[in-house]
Amino acid sequence: MAGRSLLIGTLGACALLLGACGDGEETTPASVKAPAAGRLVVQPRTVADLKPVPATLTTRDMAEARARIPGTLVQLLVKEGDMVRQGQTIARVHDDRITFQTGSYDAQVSAAAAEAARAQAELTRTRDLFSHGVYAQARLDQVEAQAKAASGALAAAKAQRAASAELGAQGAVLAPAAGRVLVADVPVGSVVTPGQTIARITAGPVVVRIELPEGQARALRVGDVVQLAAEDLRGVAAEGRISQVYPAVTAGQVTADVTAPNLPQDLIGQRVRAKVKIGERQAMVVPRRYVATRYGVDYLRLVRPDGTVSETPVQTTAGPTPQEVEVLSGLAAGDVLTPPGAVR
Repeated sequence: MAGRSLLIGTLGACALLLGACGDGEETTPASVKAPAAGRLVVQPRTVADLKPVPATLTTRDMAEARARIPGTLVQLLVKEGDMVRQGQTIARVHDDRITFQTGSYDAQVSAAAAEAARAQAELTRTRDLFSHGVYAQARLDQVEAQAKAASGALAAAKAQRAASAELGAQGAVLAPAAGRVLVADVPVGSVVTPGQTIARITAGPVVVRIELPEGQARALRVGDVVQLAAEDLRGVAAEGRISQVYPAVTAGQVTADVTAPNLPQDLIGQRVRAKVKIGERQAMVVPRRYVATRYGVDYLRLVRPDGTVSETPVQTTAGPTPQEVEVLSGLAAGDVLTPPGAVR
């Protein structure tokens, strides 16, 4: 029994000695340091201060084809999307009263022509008799005056008839400019009034029209670059330039036109996302390759003074170029960054 107790005590002592030896040999893993290559010292940078503004895809001008006379719309020769040329007939308005009026003037022309022919025959006969001494000079003068009056009445009747016919011809609604028909929603058979719009037609080149508060519009200059959302324009344009700033202020807003190459012409009226430069500011801009994203959170790898690396979450937004991002928070001037793949 005594020998068994001695064996147990000896084993316990050995276990304690082994445990003590194990504690003495335990070490902390050394921190991995970032390589010198690829390090970036962050410094504030001057960038354009961009302001999102409402923008619409439109044309330089909008032409409206209007009815010139009252009446009934009897023909509509175009539909939305059709291309028209300037002066093309796109609709017809008819007024029966004008037709009756023109017929009345036709009858007046016929009566005035008959009277003028009679007066001219009377003048011929009177001149012949005057030459033979039958009529006096006074009679000849009277007949000549009557002939001139009949000729004048005939000319007046013809002018009235021509005016009535021209008024009837104004029932043709003409395209005021060449372009694409945007709206043509007046149904055939509708009663229209003078000046009523029958169709709306694009006129001039396609532009992106922006609006900016008058206080910030002072920074707008012709030729300034405006960023446009390419996905809103089928990817054909990423930026444009201001071609015109309108001098009028409407409801506190200043309007400007932006031109860009290859703007789509079949989406007139579409809203477009745009950003306009209204000044400059300081920002923290880093290359996009230094940002790592996990579960929707962006991280940057900071290099400590001793060369070790730590990750910090940051808030980012689009940078001046597609290859850069702007860091809104989580970064300070003088911080040193290393790319995500530099340390394992």
